[in-house]
Amino acid sequence: MAFFDAKTPVTRRVALLQDGSEFAAVIKSMAGSSLASEASAKVSKVTVVSPAEAKVSYSILVSGSPALPNQAGTAVYQDGTWKVGVASFCGLLALENGGSTKSLPAACKAAS
Repeated sequence: MAFFDAKTPVTRRVALLQDGSEFAAVIKSMAGSSLASEASAKVSKVTVVSPAEAKVSYSILVSGSPALPNQAGTAVYQDGTWKVGVASFCGLLALENGGSTKSLPAACKAAS
């Protein structure tokens, strides 16, 4: 999953996230972290629920080992490509913040 691949350039990651330009600063700051350099994702199941939305089962891996196994998320078809859904990304940001949504970007609050 290229969005979570440390080798994917920030500009490409922004393009692979629903409304990614709203999160460009967050994606850029996260890309520099040591955790992000070791993180990746593995999709285990995709169920298309409409022409513009899919449910995705995935695991976040750190150094190849599951750190967040069996996560449920969404993907959206936007601008001619499938992208990580804002709800999924914001959910992961909340987990990173100990479950708190207080410091999430405004775009997360607008999407909920």
